[in-house]
Amino acid sequence: MTADTVSIIMNPELALLQPYPFEKIRLLLDGLTPADKPAISLSVGEPKHKAPAVALDALVANLNTLEQYPSTRGTDELRNAIANWLVGRYQLSEPEQLAAHHILPVNGTRESLFAIAQCLCDRTSNRRKVLVPNPFYQIYEGATLLAGSEPDFYHIDSNADQNLADITDTQWQQAQVIYVCNPGNPTGSVLSENGFKLLIEKSKQFDFTIISDECYSEIYRATPPCGLLEVAHAMGNTSFNRCLVFHSLSKRSNLPGLRSGFVAGDATLIKQFFQYRTYHGCTMPGPVQQASIAAWKDEQHVIENRNAYNEKYKAVLPILNTVMDVDEPAAGFYLWPNLPIGDEALTQALYSEQNVAIVPGSYLARVANGNNPGTNHTRLALVAPLEHCIEAAERIAQCLKKLT
Repeated sequence: MTADTVSIIMNPELALLQPYPFEKIRLLLDGLTPADKPAISLSVGEPKHKAPAVALDALVANLNTLEQYPSTRGTDELRNAIANWLVGRYQLSEPEQLAAHHILPVNGTRESLFAIAQCLCDRTSNRRKVLVPNPFYQIYEGATLLAGSEPDFYHIDSNADQNLADITDTQWQQAQVIYVCNPGNPTGSVLSENGFKLLIEKSKQFDFTIISDECYSEIYRATPPCGLLEVAHAMGNTSFNRCLVFHSLSKRSNLPGLRSGFVAGDATLIKQFFQYRTYHGCTMPGPVQQASIAAWKDEQHVIENRNAYNEKYKAVLPILNTVMDVDEPAAGFYLWPNLPIGDEALTQALYSEQNVAIVPGSYLARVANGNNPGTNHTRLALVAPLEHCIEAAERIAQCLKKLT
């Protein structure tokens, strides 16, 4: 018997999606045998530090709230906790107004950074471009494509301000939306107040929306990075017109499995996004809301978390600097070194000779203007325990000395 051929109608934009980087890595390493050493992963940006007890206790203490449907807007208590955190962190004002009109809880920034493009992108417009950093977090590209728009990649490196200044007026004019990541993934670079001012001025001049992914904002070396809402407020844009920021507890509080974050900014856009999410069914469970409230109210665990990452940088950089060109980033928990050999070749060698997992930089970028800016780079996520990060750095150095 032969099965009948079945024609299935699908969204054709699904065919535009490229394999996720980790699927590409799986294929790259297929057939290779890992070295007979304990595996160490520097590939996935999944925090491994302990989650704050105050959040876990609140989660467990409120399991009875699973007996009710949660609301899309979240509780007043949650939005007030987020508003107070924003006011304290970014020198904003009127927390009651923020909580009432400018904040919406989300189930982690990944799903909301994707969903927001479905609300903001107009398929009928002749301005169908979305400015996307390159290299970048893959969600920006996928969101753009499935919203019926076209990514327009702009180069990013260690000079975030100059990267925005290099975008032409023609590009600004064609764009409906721009994604920025501050601090940057994978570069760790940060925008200054002047960089954000340029962005806000361009958005007003050319009428596009700024999506600022700020989920690494609390992991920095010395100086807290400024934020989009902070600069908009200082410029007198207290309604945050055309401005949306996304924050998460995944990195700040080592709670990636909680899937908790928020979007804040332009009240009109928040209202429309709320309506979208009402249909989408994106609601945060009650215990997660209570755990989130506890996490946003506590800063001590954030300080300890930041100090732990900074210790890793101090320990790892002297080892890696003997074999590669790598600088300490201003923020985040990644390294983005220039490599003396190809990024795919090093990924294979480290796996087969040292059992260390990394991400080829070229897998985190796209070819634009004939160049892939991730080529001969790698992203190293310093999320493993300190001793494992040191061991991984030593294995990387040993491998590169042999290869070069």
